[in-house]
Amino acid sequence: MAAYYDINPRFYVAVDCIIFGFNQKGLSLLLLKRDMDPGRGEWSLMGGFVQRDESVDDAAKRVLKQLTGLTQVYMEQAGTFGEINRDPGERVISVAYYALINIDEYDKESVKKHNAYWVEINSVPELVFDHSQMVKQARELMRKKASCEPISFNLLPKLFTLTQLQNLYEAIYGKPIDKRNFRKKVADMDFIEKTDMIDKTGSKRGAYLYQFNHTAYGKDSKFKL
Repeated sequence: MAAYYDINPRFYVAVDCIIFGFNQKGLSLLLLKRDMDPGRGEWSLMGGFVQRDESVDDAAKRVLKQLTGLTQVYMEQAGTFGEINRDPGERVISVAYYALINIDEYDKESVKKHNAYWVEINSVPELVFDHSQMVKQARELMRKKASCEPISFNLLPKLFTLTQLQNLYEAIYGKPIDKRNFRKKVADMDFIEKTDMIDKTGSKRGAYLYQFNHTAYGKDSKFKL
């Protein structure tokens, strides 16, 4: 049996993490300025090689933790990228994952140590290798999933205003949303709960804060925003 494996080529397997965050300015992407060859000085996603003692999923979780210090983060595969010359260093097949994190909850020192920066999604520069294609594919998948499942709440603080929620969905879809229709949809979802707390950072009158009730959201719940 060993001879069967010996006659076939061996490749490197890598993971790349497309890390999305959200603030008042919109959707952002966490990018690195590479300090290694190939691609030194270019913008890049955070990545790494799969080790012998870990699965591809575990490798992605490890890479994400190394950069952000976070665990228990929403992650999903965005696709496998295996063009022959995609990495000028070696033949590398990469499995890309996108992750959604609260932009206020991560290890800022670790991010600084890795020479990483948040970049507004519409200002993302050309990325090294095929990383731009990875980001494009991840955004398309995120849009589809966010329209029918509550994955976007991973990008928000625990308590949020309806304006923040609408701004988030406008950032994800890349287009404006009718305020009246949006709020009507939210009102029909009993798992998006209005609290007694008010956020007064935007105005003197303030706005009620809402929260997502994970217990109330079940397999029969209808979600469409």
